[in-house]
Amino acid sequence: MKYVFFDLDGTVTESAPGIINSVVYAIGKMNAKMPEKDVLYKFVGPPLSESFVKYCGVDPSKTSEAITFYREYYTKKGMIENSVYPGIGELTAKLKAEGVRVVLATSKPQLFAEQILTYFGIRENFDGVFGNTMGETYADKTALLKDVFKKMNVQAEDLGGCVMVGDRSNDVEGAHGAGIRAIGVLYGYGDRAELEDAGADVIAETVEELAKILAGGPLQGAEKVI
Repeated sequence: MKYVFFDLDGTVTESAPGIINSVVYAIGKMNAKMPEKDVLYKFVGPPLSESFVKYCGVDPSKTSEAITFYREYYTKKGMIENSVYPGIGELTAKLKAEGVRVVLATSKPQLFAEQILTYFGIRENFDGVFGNTMGETYADKTALLKDVFKKMNVQAEDLGGCVMVGDRSNDVEGAHGAGIRAIGVLYGYGDRAELEDAGADVIAETVEELAKILAGGPLQGAEKVI
């Protein structure tokens, strides 16, 4: 294994409280449709511009305004209404110590991703941190990953030794679109049906199972990834 690319929300950090509170704040400011609580969890992972249109009926021309309101709350409170999943700090540190390039690839703005990892004391576990621009330049995870490959000098012959770890379908689809395998995790915000439908190469229920897969351990299906 040469490179492990981690999603942030729902994979490295349990970020739903801060994201949902920020979305609720923005919806109130926009006088938009307030989704049911279970729908609000769908905001964790995909680009905000897509989610405000899909789940709240915000006019596409007004998504920038909705995102501005979202960030009013997120930058003050939402960013730290968050926690690192138990075991993730140890796992990423171990992988890096073993010579694996550990990289964060998130749809969240890179500025916020850097601040979150630094706040929780795990930034040093990552060889690179990459995310969207504040204007959401990357339309999907495939476009982001392909740009990350260029910046990290990942060559075509390296792709077989790369894997993306994420909890949502956009992580799996993005990985496959970029030519690498994907591990879906169930301790985040996506469910098994979503990850299977997206074509996850293998699914881990817990951080412990994820560690076994990345170590090439006995978990069923691990041979598909390693």
